[in-house]
Amino acid sequence: MSISTAIEELIEKALQLSREYRAFMAEKLLESLDHGEEFEVSPEWLAETKRRCQEIDSGKATLLDAERVFDEVDEALG
Repeated sequence: MSISTAIEELIEKALQLSREYRAFMAEKLLESLDHGEEFEVSPEWLAETKRRCQEIDSGKATLLDAERVFDEVDEALG
């Protein structure tokens, strides 16, 4: 099995997960990209990020598809 085939199968399986599990997986993948560069994040931004993640995890925040948001903005701006 080639790497590209394995990745395609992994993506296909990941897309079958619930929204919460996909969000968790995406968060972990994005976190893994940050290890190569050193940069400082303010305590305020870390707290805000944690708050937002908790709102998503608890269902308090509603996630919207970017295409939907852009369509609504386009419609509102005419």
